[in-house]
Amino acid sequence: MKKLFAALLSVGVMAGAFAGCSKAPANDSIDNESDGQHNASAKTWVIATDTVFKPFEYTDAAGNFVGIDVDIVAAIAEDQGFEYEMRSLGWDAAIQACQAGQANGMIAGASITDERKESGWIFSDGYYDATQCMTVRDDSDITGFDGLSGKNVAVKTATQGAAYAESLKDEYGFNITYFEDSPTMYQAVSGGQAVACFEDTPIMASSIKEGGLNLKIVEGTENQGSPYGFAIFNADNQELVDMFNAGLANIKENGVYDEIIEKYLG
Repeated sequence: MKKLFAALLSVGVMAGAFAGCSKAPANDSIDNESDGQHNASAKTWVIATDTVFKPFEYTDAAGNFVGIDVDIVAAIAEDQGFEYEMRSLGWDAAIQACQAGQANGMIAGASITDERKESGWIFSDGYYDATQCMTVRDDSDITGFDGLSGKNVAVKTATQGAAYAESLKDEYGFNITYFEDSPTMYQAVSGGQAVACFEDTPIMASSIKEGGLNLKIVEGTENQGSPYGFAIFNADNQELVDMFNAGLANIKENGVYDEIIEKYLG
């Protein structure tokens, strides 16, 4: 039976938990094999993820950790026959856990970009194509980037939405405030602390619909986007990426992938 744990931890707790571990080999504290052998069938892979990135990972009304990424990992693990723990840590903490060797890989709606590859991310094949867009309050008269001049814009730290806003900042003359999670970023726009935010389009559309947010996506603000990928930060975990790619191809072929997407996005 697959193991699925949602451990909601603050970044502060993560920093303390991982202090002094950054130089440890990636598998030292997470390999089940006492003799150092790394047999995929005998070990439990630790996969880090975000806490609130609906519909890719979030907690449902019953308190279960669910979402597209959660279901994709479960389906791939079943297809490939490996055990895993999924740890819900938050975006920044998930990255830190992988870099510190406390997790083998990460799935959290992470866009595959050249910049991330150059900084040490090792990606799987893309599993979902997503664009980024600009969102404003539903009573806002802002209809495009020109309406942002001299105003404050909210973004989530180290995301493609943030990168998109940063690429437009100088041209359109707006300021940027960074947040650690999407709900807090949305609240900044709803409450008037920012006039707009930049977010992945499917996430924003789902959040507005399911959360009843007083926000709207500004038509025509989407970029070209890029695919989401599963990521590792240590080449020693390449086996996990290989299994992810093989399993992803299989669940796309047998229809399970389409069922997962239909379940959350319709």
